[in-house]
Amino acid sequence: MKKMIRFKSMLVLALASVFSLSCDDDSEDDNLVAKNDAINIVETAQGQDALSSLVAALSKADEKDDIDLIGILSGEGPFTVFAPTNEAFTSLLEALDGFDSLDDFDTDEERDILATILSYHVVSGIAAESSDLSDGQTITTVQGEDVTVMLGDDVKIKDKQGEDVDAAKVVIPDVGASNGIVHVIDKVLLPQAIIDALNGGEMENELGTLVDVVVATEALSVLEAAVIKAGLAETLSSDGPFTVLAPTDDAFVALLGVLGDDYNSLDDFDEEAEIALLKDILLYHVIAGAEVKEADLAEGPVPTAFTDNSIEIIASGDTFVIGDASDVNANITGTDIMASNGVAHTIDKVLLPQSAIDFVTALNMKTIVELAVATDDLSLLVEALIQADAGLVETLGGAGPFTVFAPTNHAFVALLELLGDDYHSLADFDTDEEKALLVKVLTYHVVAGTKALSTDLSDGQMIETFQGENVGISINDGMVHIDDATEDNATVVLPDVEGSNGVVHVINKVLLPQEVLDILNPPTPNIVQLAQSVDDLSLLVEALIQADAGLVDVLSGEGPFTVFAPTNKAFADLLDALGDDYHSLADFDTQAEKDLLATVLTYHVVSGAAVESSTLTNHQEIVTFQGESLFAIVHGHDIDIRDKTDTDANVIGPDQMASNGIVHLIDKVLLPQEVLDALNPPSH
Repeated sequence: MKKMIRFKSMLVLALASVFSLSCDDDSEDDNLVAKNDAINIVETAQGQDALSSLVAALSKADEKDDIDLIGILSGEGPFTVFAPTNEAFTSLLEALDGFDSLDDFDTDEERDILATILSYHVVSGIAAESSDLSDGQTITTVQGEDVTVMLGDDVKIKDKQGEDVDAAKVVIPDVGASNGIVHVIDKVLLPQAIIDALNGGEMENELGTLVDVVVATEALSVLEAAVIKAGLAETLSSDGPFTVLAPTDDAFVALLGVLGDDYNSLDDFDEEAEIALLKDILLYHVIAGAEVKEADLAEGPVPTAFTDNSIEIIASGDTFVIGDASDVNANITGTDIMASNGVAHTIDKVLLPQSAIDFVTALNMKTIVELAVATDDLSLLVEALIQADAGLVETLGGAGPFTVFAPTNHAFVALLELLGDDYHSLADFDTDEEKALLVKVLTYHVVAGTKALSTDLSDGQMIETFQGENVGISINDGMVHIDDATEDNATVVLPDVEGSNGVVHVINKVLLPQEVLDILNPPTPNIVQLAQSVDDLSLLVEALIQADAGLVDVLSGEGPFTVFAPTNKAFADLLDALGDDYHSLADFDTQAEKDLLATVLTYHVVSGAAVESSTLTNHQEIVTFQGESLFAIVHGHDIDIRDKTDTDANVIGPDQMASNGIVHLIDKVLLPQEVLDALNPPSH
């Protein structure tokens, strides 16, 4: 495939993505990168996992003999650098054809491009902190073009993309270095020079024909084979102009699924009449004599290259869908893919003229079970019907009528992954209880006594299933969704597969009724129940009870709480350190000792927040329920908790989730200054 240094069809949308790396402006502990004036900007970036792509980009650009960005940014400065995160570089790469990683910038021309982009993130001669920036301020970069500062709830940096593209957000401001300041941003900035080049300038390869476009696009490999098989390659390579509505590979797979066992691939179109039909179908996707770009689309019928057959352009929200002779419209998934002899738009469905509809209808209709057996992507549904061992195969092979929402193989694989290590395949439903559970799931996909086509379904409709509970119908932008008892609905990816005894709607998710959810997901334990269920926290539970200060009730309450939970060994080590008077927690038996134990325990509790380990930052202060602070010490993936002693505790079991908070197992009992003073009163 050609490597084309240009944006994909949705250029602006792809680069406008905003990633989840963010910070809370109201917290003192937002900075994920510790300030270190002893190291320069390059060393600062090299020390941060979140900036590894930036470091790699600098190195890749420097592979060109006359480029030395690392040397420059390691110099005296001062510099201000807007440093994109790894996710920001990922977004840029996804928006470029032929660039899966930074290693693909492997020519001098491409390294120049990369250097141009990177130098647009650098301001020379000043170390500008966020407090030095003002709203509307323009700053000239080393690349020569300006960026614009936008101040509001966040500090944002606007590049040369249009007003409809989000500015880059400063997610970590004011990271000090010995030769300047780094502000971490969530988007790669683009100067006008790069945008002009990417949108058809000097760096874009010469446009090929529409056939070249199809050949160069992985998602159109089946269309490529179909064009060759139907003998249309020469036609679509001619002067044109043409507009091609290009079905993706998934669209062809869906069509083959409808056609049944006799049509597993394009190779099965081997008779003269079948090849003629394929040619007619393909011509039905071509508008001859016109280059219709996205901006030119308008409602109404449009004649196609298949004589006397028109498609219908239909408004749908802010866009358009394509109507054919069937009841299902095609969605436009990619627009304005330019070629030397026209333009292509990708669509998610093979458009069918009436002759193709008649051909499909003429195929021998099968029962719902036969349809499922004949469809490769429903093989796990068939396996599940057999494994349930409840006569469902015979039932769905009967007179009906039935409406079946049929999950794909991928949907069943996703369900098995959700269920965990005990369920690697449907064969693992091997006990009577598990088979009964499988029956509940499968019958929740069946509506008995009716053949409901997609045109019979309405938004907000509730339908009772054979299992007994209802499924809901949601219709958005022409797509039908099936709502079950979970928070994620299923999408009908192939509607109205008619059989002799009903209709099948293929869906992308296994539906789950509330009855099954209640069996699979017993209530999540609270923090106290979680501790009680972990053998290595038995002494913590004993300590909570021994303190006799209502801590069991508190930590069973609504929360949220964060608890740093010492292991049994941590408590044993504490008892050893306390000396001969404390052989067990039962030795905390006076009121003063119980109060001391309560003070120790509340020093392990953060109230009002469930703090995940991934949100902890180096030297972050953590105020405890006891009143004194702890500090998080972050070393890569290792996290220590620093108390008032000389020894940090190591987090050995992070992120144990409870219904009212989160527990992190630690290997040491934390001690506040209050307890140290009580245990070792100062001498006078």
